Amino acid sequence: MDGLSLAARRSVVLWLAGFREACCVHRVFIFCLSSKALAIRTGQCFLLNGLIFLGSLFMFNTVVMPTLSWILPSECAEFGSEQICETGKAQALYSFTRFVLVELFYVFWFYPLYGFSIILSTFWYNDIARHAFEVLRRTGLRLTEVSGEKALPENQHSLHLSKPGGLEGVMLGIGEQVYSFLLLTFFFVEVVATMFIPYIGTSISFVLNAWMYAYYCFEYKWNLSELSLDKRLAFFESNWAFFAGFGSPCVLAIFFFSRLVSYGVMAILFPLFVLTAAGSQAEHVIDSIRGSWGGGPGKVPIFYAADTLSMLVLRFFPEIRKEQ
Repeated sequence: MDGLSLAARRSVVLWLAGFREACCVHRVFIFCLSSKALAIRTGQCFLLNGLIFLGSLFMFNTVVMPTLSWILPSECAEFGSEQICETGKAQALYSFTRFVLVELFYVFWFYPLYGFSIILSTFWYNDIARHAFEVLRRTGLRLTEVSGEKALPENQHSLHLSKPGGLEGVMLGIGEQVYSFLLLTFFFVEVVATMFIPYIGTSISFVLNAWMYAYYCFEYKWNLSELSLDKRLAFFESNWAFFAGFGSPCVLAIFFFSRLVSYGVMAILFPLFVLTAAGSQAEHVIDSIRGSWGGGPGKVPIFYAADTLSMLVLRFFPEIRKEQ
């Protein structure tokens, strides 16, 4: 029991360290001051997702909907004629017309804007991470030490010490990308599915969402530093408490909003968390904490279910599976 209590306390310490790293927003200003291109891309994310997308939702809820309710009232007392009210036809017609107009707003504005924002923001996030990587390289900061011996379990010390070149390296890269896409897709399905579990589903979904966003934030940095996928997953699962803490501010910012509002808020905040992850010396932070303990919480197989499903799919693509 004492061992379990000690492990829980150490997990909380790592969680708080991850939460603190995610909240180091001063790094965003440092990056933006160091790179004009990065500042422009970050500003574009704010403009598209904040001013245009969230601004449209705000105008719709505060101006359009009240106007429609005034022109096409739903309450009988607002019709101005008891005769019209008694028939019930006007109320039904107003309700149907209001419903159609609202749906038209969504179909011809919000949903296309939502899709456009997802596509464009994805490219911008990559640019933001790339510019941040260039700033780190220019300033001489060490980008990652996950490839060091301490970051991996004993049985993985010899894996992917360097990527092969030529066609073999290309095929390995393609295999990793396909596997990573499947892994994160199945993990996302897992996150959504847990929300339907009675009583505890919301709590489980919160934790899984935190891990998912934390992985997304650090994946840009790990990709650009050419860290192999097996090392990323091993490091992530070995330090699950830290990454749960890092992802928690991301989830807290969107957890209580509707789907469209949540997307808009996250689309604004996500590049900021990508930059805090890029500037984070997570490996040093974790090593300094764990070093004083002589250990720490054990590895948690976060991606076990997603990995199993991904490998089942890859059975239909033997060449990719062979590279993986």
